[in-house]
Amino acid sequence: MRRREPVHGQRSEVSQEQVEGLVAAPLEAAWESIRTGLRRDLGARTFDGWLKPAALGDLDPETGTLDIVMPSQFMADWVRSHFGDRLALAWKSTLPLVRSVRVMAGTDGPRPTPLLILEEAPEPAARGRDPSAPNFDPRYRFETFVIGKANEVAATAARTLATAKTVSFNPLFIHGGTGRGKTHLLHAIGHAFLAQNRSAKVVSMSAEKFMVEFIRALKENDTIGFKQRLRSADLLLIDDVQFIAGKDSTQEEFFHTMNEIITAGRRLVITSDRAPQDLDGIAPRILSRLSWGLVADINSADFELRFNIIETKLAALPAVDMPRNVVEFLARRVTSSIRELEGALNRIAAYAMMTGRAIDIAFVEEVLANVLRANQRRITIDEIQAQVAEHYRIRKAEMTSARRAREVARPRQVAMYLSKQLTPKSLPDIGRRFGGRDHTTVIHAVRQIEKLRASDAELDADIRLLTRQLEG
Repeated sequence: MRRREPVHGQRSEVSQEQVEGLVAAPLEAAWESIRTGLRRDLGARTFDGWLKPAALGDLDPETGTLDIVMPSQFMADWVRSHFGDRLALAWKSTLPLVRSVRVMAGTDGPRPTPLLILEEAPEPAARGRDPSAPNFDPRYRFETFVIGKANEVAATAARTLATAKTVSFNPLFIHGGTGRGKTHLLHAIGHAFLAQNRSAKVVSMSAEKFMVEFIRALKENDTIGFKQRLRSADLLLIDDVQFIAGKDSTQEEFFHTMNEIITAGRRLVITSDRAPQDLDGIAPRILSRLSWGLVADINSADFELRFNIIETKLAALPAVDMPRNVVEFLARRVTSSIRELEGALNRIAAYAMMTGRAIDIAFVEEVLANVLRANQRRITIDEIQAQVAEHYRIRKAEMTSARRAREVARPRQVAMYLSKQLTPKSLPDIGRRFGGRDHTTVIHAVRQIEKLRASDAELDADIRLLTRQLEG
């Protein structure tokens, strides 16, 4: 792309490369000045930990938007929320050409050279797209969704609905508590569906927004436009359907929209914080329609899934050195939701980078004192004995009896092992709760179960299930 400028009555050509060169020099000079000021104001440790890795990205001359590129999504999110306003003000004061700043993550690392965008042609994927199409979060894709037993069915169903040419179920209804990954799956479905159907029309909204827009359409006598926009969607995503409980007129429209989408062979995904049968205030015919499709739940993440999520997040944070025992501590102690677990990890990483301290359990307990208190759930030895006895179909009294038959001894060893893993009790305390046994008996039980778990898949599955039930 070239731009022409008059010179002495002649029209000479100025190449894009020349224009970029004219803009790059003042940008780089301003950037150096801004970096110096930020280092002085924020301190060397904070600047080096967060802003030193930043690099100049693209400048759009039409909007005056400058990209600041960070090496990871985590750093981009942190810098945007904590230093975004300061960066924007610094640029506006130093170089008025820059009117706004966008902090973003680089896909292949920061680009050190600023580029000037001159009326670039739209990307092929964007041609013919509705400008009101949903802007799905680039972080929320199937590739970044960590799968475990708690969410395996929901994740598999979501990927199938998004990518398969034909599906045997419609709608897909995903339910689970707050912070378990429902929104992540909705965005992942949107990304995957558009990747395979570039000209498809996708509409994504919360049930609350559905209600607000429907009411507005009624007031403005534009219900036809509202109906056409939603019912012509190739994929309709509705989040948090529980918010239309008790809203009769909204439910009436919602039901007809569902019918239209499904009858036309288009795809529908709905999420909620509870199962269809537990949705009070929702019309029975809507619940019946939901149950015709596939209902997939996302349960509380077990220890293994929480551990894997932390490991996955740490892979994107190469500057954060977190020992395995700290990862296990976090996975065991922060159990309320995946969202809170990720927030706790971000907080630890941020404090470690700002203070320069090593990440150990004492550091984590200090940084997450409030979070750990909120997540504290005291599992008792009595609960463990009852759960294990029920699982192996023996009387709870056998946990403290003197019987040594295998059908009793092995469950007793499992209960001792879980008591050591899930409670803060000492070995002598555990032994006393199992019929006054010596602490060496508990040690033997723990070692025996640890050894068997490595070779006995059925026992290992039992331990995982029992742990999940007790922690849940």
